[in-house]
Amino acid sequence: MQDQQRVWLWNSVFVAIVFAMCYSVYLASGKIDYTWRWDRVVPYIINTEPQEITAPGDGTLELGSDGKSLELVLDSGDDPIIITEYTEMVAAEGDLIFEGDLIATLEGWQIGPIVEGLIVTIEISLYSLVIALVLGLLIGLMRISANPALRNLAILYIEVIRGTPLLVQIFIMYFFFGTVLDLERFTAGVIALSVFTAAYVAEIVRSGIQSIPVGQMEAARSLGMSYPKAMIYIILPQAFKRTLPPLAGQFINLIKDSSLVSVISITDLTKAGREVVSGSFAPFEVWFTVALLYLVLTSALSWAIQRLEKRLSASD
Repeated sequence: MQDQQRVWLWNSVFVAIVFAMCYSVYLASGKIDYTWRWDRVVPYIINTEPQEITAPGDGTLELGSDGKSLELVLDSGDDPIIITEYTEMVAAEGDLIFEGDLIATLEGWQIGPIVEGLIVTIEISLYSLVIALVLGLLIGLMRISANPALRNLAILYIEVIRGTPLLVQIFIMYFFFGTVLDLERFTAGVIALSVFTAAYVAEIVRSGIQSIPVGQMEAARSLGMSYPKAMIYIILPQAFKRTLPPLAGQFINLIKDSSLVSVISITDLTKAGREVVSGSFAPFEVWFTVALLYLVLTSALSWAIQRLEKRLSASD
């Protein structure tokens, strides 16, 4: 009973500390004469305002043969523009329409730039995670190889990548290799993140493999297994369980590091946040929202890996 009361007491202390921190942020904003306007952020997350349908060229507006769709007969003689989805017709039938004129509106909702940036961040992180895991495993195996050439190449790769800032690597990947190999911004960003993360994954893999007793490999070889088979079926499964926590931390860092690709004009969550700030004039609300979305991503990954750890430990 006393243990339960102690747990409740310390949980109450935790809640009080969190509340005090939030209240201190609120008081701090009051000292700089700032008015919180969360309503300005919502349209940049989910936009429910009617979408405007404008004319892509000059022409004449007519009703379609079905009596519902709209047809913009272009003066250029190109195929007419057919509009089938709209809620309210703004221009009248037979009106002369010029490029950019409002033709109709469409009610509904669409994702805002913040959510679009979130999707780009998820895509970059997923691609980079998979590539970094595969590349890091290969480099880690090279790092413990008996072949001096492979081992030295792995050491050189790890030291160079870990010894230079990620921001500089992104610039080199995009402006140098991107120019030479004609890479798109998205591809260059994914490669830079993958190469950077793989160096740390390689060291995690190396430490995990070397933490397994040497007798495991010797026993497998004595039973007639080849070195690759022993590594795949005996050593790596055990090493994977031991390296899962540090790998989780590295992958969480990868999600946060993905914010740096905004410097090469990839509209990820961070760049979307900067653009929204300039249009909404609500910097605090926007950046708190961006931080919360990053926290949701990293927390989801952390939860998934914890579940995987429990399943792996239960299978022992």
